[in-house]
Amino acid sequence: MKFISWNVNGLRACVKKGFLEYFTQVNADIFCIQETKLQAGQIDLTLDGYHDYWHYASKKKGYSGVAVFTKIKPMQVFYGIGVEKFDEEGRTLTLEFADFYLVNAYVPNSQRDLARLDFRLEWEDLFFAYLKDLGKNKPIILCGDMNVAHEEIDLKNYKTNKGNSGFTLEERARMSNLLHAGFIDSFRHLYPETRDKYTWWSYMKDVRSRNIGWRIDYFLVAKSLENQLQNAFIDNQILGSDHCPIGLELGERTIE
Repeated sequence: MKFISWNVNGLRACVKKGFLEYFTQVNADIFCIQETKLQAGQIDLTLDGYHDYWHYASKKKGYSGVAVFTKIKPMQVFYGIGVEKFDEEGRTLTLEFADFYLVNAYVPNSQRDLARLDFRLEWEDLFFAYLKDLGKNKPIILCGDMNVAHEEIDLKNYKTNKGNSGFTLEERARMSNLLHAGFIDSFRHLYPETRDKYTWWSYMKDVRSRNIGWRIDYFLVAKSLENQLQNAFIDNQILGSDHCPIGLELGERTIE
């Protein structure tokens, strides 16, 4: 079973830059996107064979937002984590399937001056509790833009970025908490020593061509799914956003 996650940084713009070609080519069973930056009715998107679910930012237009396109109809869909001041930003979708939950998340950015760090950390603590409660029922596959490079290997210029947004001790600790709670970083689990594989690059001149990037997009899977983990990949040659798509492949017995 193939999963894809991609922060498209504006779906309408990404569609003009090859989104549909990649979507068709990759042929995922479940395709998750973050930062849709639109509201209901603002895009005419027909994806044959897929059920689609959207969580829009309800107050701030053209901001945030997540969506999931799935060939398998879920049993239930949950929008947000049950806290209005966070859910109004459209940051999570949870789909329940027979054997697992799929959680698509767009973690708040702390901003360059760390002005939103406290907001983010509060969100992450509540999200952690939400996942912990959810995981009592069945395994979780968590994907999305986590807005953090967990270890020094996960960004090019780690020395000069220590303490900066996306690489603060607090943000990295929240990712460690998830891993200690029973999640596996699928890519790093399979490729523990692989360097220079990133998922986000600044739009500054030549940054992407020189691969000065960060790995801030993840597929985290419950440890109980470890024996079904077949592959995790980063499609860093795919353009269309400042992020690139990432993928996960699990054994077929994950779902009925």
